[in-house]
Amino acid sequence: MSDSQGPLAFLKKERIVAKEGFNRWLVPPASIAIHLCIGSVYAWSIFNPPLIKQIGVVASAADDWTLSSVVWIFSTAIVFLGLAAALGGKWLEEVGPRMVGVLAAFCWGGGFIIGSFGIAYHQLWLVYLGYGALGGCGLGLAYVSPVSTLLRWFPDKRGMATGMAIMGFGGGAMIGAPLKTWLLSIFYQAPDYLGKVADINLITEGGRRFAEVAGNKLEVVVASVADMAKLPVPGPEGVYVVGTGDTGAASVFITLGVVYFIIMIIASFSYRVPAKNWTPEGYTPPTKDQSQKRMISTNHVHIDQALKTSQFWRLWIMLCLNVTAGIGVIGVAKTMMTEIFGSTLSGVVDAGFAATYVLMISVFNMVGRFFWATTSDLIGRKNTYHCFFLIGMLLYVSIPFVASSVSVEPSVMWLVLFYGATMIIFTMYGGGFATIPAYLADMFGTLHVGGIHGRLLTAWSTAGVLGPFAITYLRQLSVDDAINSLSAKIDPVLFQQTFGAGIEQLQTLVAAKTVTIAKLMEVAPQGTIDPTSSLYNTTMYAMAALLVIAFVANKGLKRVEDRHHVDNTHPEMAGAK
Repeated sequence: MSDSQGPLAFLKKERIVAKEGFNRWLVPPASIAIHLCIGSVYAWSIFNPPLIKQIGVVASAADDWTLSSVVWIFSTAIVFLGLAAALGGKWLEEVGPRMVGVLAAFCWGGGFIIGSFGIAYHQLWLVYLGYGALGGCGLGLAYVSPVSTLLRWFPDKRGMATGMAIMGFGGGAMIGAPLKTWLLSIFYQAPDYLGKVADINLITEGGRRFAEVAGNKLEVVVASVADMAKLPVPGPEGVYVVGTGDTGAASVFITLGVVYFIIMIIASFSYRVPAKNWTPEGYTPPTKDQSQKRMISTNHVHIDQALKTSQFWRLWIMLCLNVTAGIGVIGVAKTMMTEIFGSTLSGVVDAGFAATYVLMISVFNMVGRFFWATTSDLIGRKNTYHCFFLIGMLLYVSIPFVASSVSVEPSVMWLVLFYGATMIIFTMYGGGFATIPAYLADMFGTLHVGGIHGRLLTAWSTAGVLGPFAITYLRQLSVDDAINSLSAKIDPVLFQQTFGAGIEQLQTLVAAKTVTIAKLMEVAPQGTIDPTSSLYNTTMYAMAALLVIAFVANKGLKRVEDRHHVDNTHPEMAGAK
């Protein structure tokens, strides 16, 4: 059976070759639409609060998932993104972007739907399987589907072309964050309210809280004013029954799965590829001298040969470390904002402010992708990455200073500085993704750039593990130290009265989420400094160190040696140039 026959032949590359006179500017909107859908992964932190309170709803119950376990769902999706891109990149060159885009729609939309069942039945492994594994495969396939196509449509504007498409991925959370927040408020159902703490007879057993109601013992959670202020629909503080109510997360997952599937299918059928030997009207390829000066190769490197070059692995290290430095922060962005400033500037940093912060991350991530990728057409890819690493290093180091200062001197000025530093970081984080395909095309040519780009994205998968691990592990160490330190300052009798158990049961109370930093601060001696704002200091210093290594890798990057070019490694493919 030939490539042009079969039930899925209409999806293959041969059927979507653009006719003469086709306007190349019709291709970017399809790419942007798909990337806007999958880019909602960057708004994952919107789901963190409801998922860690799925049973308690207003506050975390003993059986609720922890933040550490939920954060890894995002990491799993990124890991499978890289793996799917690495495997699907070469397949993309064979079948074209339409077939890859359609498969991506089924994976991404289906992943949400499977994940919704995991949330509804409180089976964490189903959320990992659906959103993490299957959805992650959809992310990877959809991510690489437009890259090589746009590079061939825009040989005169490589950076801008990839910046346009990947800009959509960065902007996905700009739409996804408010959409998810709104949908959560629509589907939210408050749990049964029993009354204020003073009016309820509470019992603590095994770290859990129970209330006696009409002779029955009901497991409950105690929600403070601060807890209720973080909810989509605020309510009165006090005691709520565990297992009643609904955060709405499962319904949101189903809704998004259907919507994203429809949009991605329509966009996939809008893809077109240029005819062989097509060039833009008026385009003149750069001369050999111009190419050498800008480190732009006029030759091509086979996808398998690219992995044998030092250039590929230098670029891999650069992308991995740059992403590691940013992805952990993005995964817990909303949580980090509220923890650093929620207690010291509670009048400013509320639930709405934190949600807006996630939205602005998306805006700057998106703008940075187009800005830096387009800038790289002017100043070169190497100089652009130098900016990422040098400026980024200074900004990461500044964040602990700001976080420590605000705990001593609460001032909106520190919030402004933190906001500005993180937003610039996110422009460069996104810019690194948008510029890397053009950097690859400069180094290895466009023959197999889609496949090479897919394999390079395994660096993203690695970073998807390293980033969240670093930020959660180092944060947890800081949390443990803070809880132990605060507990030692509280009178044992007051501790017993507040939590219904002695300080010798501290670890059990912490494990059951009965004792937290916030609840300890409510009974801590006057003048005690809230340690919450400094929980991420060590992580920021570690991220800055990674960018130093990335800078060294970029500094030593040179042109690919002639022996790796297609003419020398695969003479039979030389004509493909």
